[in-house]
Amino acid sequence: MALLAQDSAVPCALVALTVFRAPAWACLICFTSYKERTRICQIFAGIQGPELEKCQEAFSSAFADLADIEINYDERSHLHDAFTQMTHSLQEIAAAQGSFNIAFPDAAEKMRKVIMKLKGAQACVPPCGFQDVARRFLCYGCYSKACNFPLDCPGERRGLEGEETDLTVTRGQQAKFSCTVNFQLPKEEITYSWKFAGGGLRTQDQSYFRDIPRAQGYLARIRPVQPTHSGTFSCSILHDQRPVARLYFFLNVTSAPPRGEIELQVSFRKVLRWAPKETETLEPWRPSLGELLARPEALTPGNQCLLAALAAVASASATLMV
Repeated sequence: MALLAQDSAVPCALVALTVFRAPAWACLICFTSYKERTRICQIFAGIQGPELEKCQEAFSSAFADLADIEINYDERSHLHDAFTQMTHSLQEIAAAQGSFNIAFPDAAEKMRKVIMKLKGAQACVPPCGFQDVARRFLCYGCYSKACNFPLDCPGERRGLEGEETDLTVTRGQQAKFSCTVNFQLPKEEITYSWKFAGGGLRTQDQSYFRDIPRAQGYLARIRPVQPTHSGTFSCSILHDQRPVARLYFFLNVTSAPPRGEIELQVSFRKVLRWAPKETETLEPWRPSLGELLARPEALTPGNQCLLAALAAVASASATLMV
């Protein structure tokens, strides 16, 4: 049924181009049928005659400026509804004996304002992926256009197209892969598919990969890493089961250092992290007279004589003052 519909649409399109002489597949041609446009002119100018040809030429001329319009692909339905309302309005004007020379330019100007209010398509973000949010619809040809980028995204090894992201991990440690892209993904029906090509193989040939059924999110972890994990991991981002982007990660597993070397590294780190709790300082000792007299070695005969002399001098000084 769909094939028959497509085949029957081609002759109608050719007839429309011949009769209306419009630029190839302008917005008017994309969102209205040849039968609808002919019916409007027949109401305005009659079934046949020179007035009918003038009406058809005026119809195409009024919408000629809308030939090169580009819109967001998701806005097609809104624009189609607007053109449907326009055809009904023109039929009502024609039935009321209105003038097509006035009605067509007015309708074209209203459609231009409607198109200006539609949400525009986002810019393509290089370097990879099928970016559905940046897909646009071109009235000049009545077809959609997506970003012309490859499906495979480059890695971080050399930044070249198709390269893998290299990750070197010591045996027994953890490896983590993040399947993310730098462009906006659709909000719904996004799934992730992980595959692995082992044996230390670096490849992007999908025939070497096998599925990893338990890995379903955008983040994959391997813990602990073993030599059997050495190889290439592939992550496919899918929207409604259609591939959006594909990333590759090459995991290189190295052997752990000897135990003695590990212990030496641990000890060295402890030394680097060590610091005294308080800074020690030496201050001179300044004892009081009571502390000196309390010491056993302080009451020597010489010191006793010195104390007696000091007592005598103090007593004489007090007597003189009195």
